Amino acid sequence: MSDLGAQRLKGRVALVTGGLRGIGLACVERFLAEGAEVVLTDLEDPGSDYAIDTLKRLGKAASYVRANVTSEDDWAKVLAAVTQQHGKLHILVNNAGIDLTGPVATTSLKGWQRIMSINVDGVFLGTRTFVPLLGASGADVKGGSSIINVSSIMGLVGMSEVSGYNASKGAVRMFTKSVALEFAEKRMPIRANSLHPGFVVTPLLKEGFQRWVDSGVADDPQVLVDMVSGKTPMGRLADPSELASAAFFLAGSDSSYMTGAELVIDGGWTAQ
Repeated sequence: MSDLGAQRLKGRVALVTGGLRGIGLACVERFLAEGAEVVLTDLEDPGSDYAIDTLKRLGKAASYVRANVTSEDDWAKVLAAVTQQHGKLHILVNNAGIDLTGPVATTSLKGWQRIMSINVDGVFLGTRTFVPLLGASGADVKGGSSIINVSSIMGLVGMSEVSGYNASKGAVRMFTKSVALEFAEKRMPIRANSLHPGFVVTPLLKEGFQRWVDSGVADDPQVLVDMVSGKTPMGRLADPSELASAAFFLAGSDSSYMTGAELVIDGGWTAQ
């Protein structure tokens, strides 16, 4: 619930990709608390215990569609589900993503293409699929509909041995700016902004740190957590809920004059 105690997204419909874990799940939870109806997608089997338990906890205002964000057919399935269930969409959070670490000299083409297909193609396909519905729905709300593309601070600054991830998140940043201008110049009621998290305590981060440990960079993931925390001016990693608060701001009418912008939530990392 917001600090004002009001459900400020009541009457709006949101779609969140990668919505069963991490930042995506935190966004789903925040949007629901603010009164929105939310469709979430992920790769989890709808019949799995985890998916069933999560959807039960989220409540009746949440629904789930299993979808691979790199598949045009799956995006068509998601569009059909949203249209049938709600007939409108005001908020699209393109959140699904993976990471890729290692020296560029040993990065495989297959690995490079995989991260680009998920992190970049997925954002493109989601945006392209829902532009008509977002445009129609946005005419009825202040500031229009909102596309929130989850990039990263790695879309703003470089880091050694994450060239694939840097490139993919940089692409998300610039794609967002381009479509934001396109919609604004055509007077379409759709805003598009990018969200740039720093280091966040998520399953993706934990898996990435474990791979660094497996490659011999550190003896324990906690060593890496402490190292990154020490390099962050605020001295800690973010909680997913802190990113969800930023997404909530971009989703609603308080950001009605904001498009093509970057919202950085990184504990001061990129201010250094």
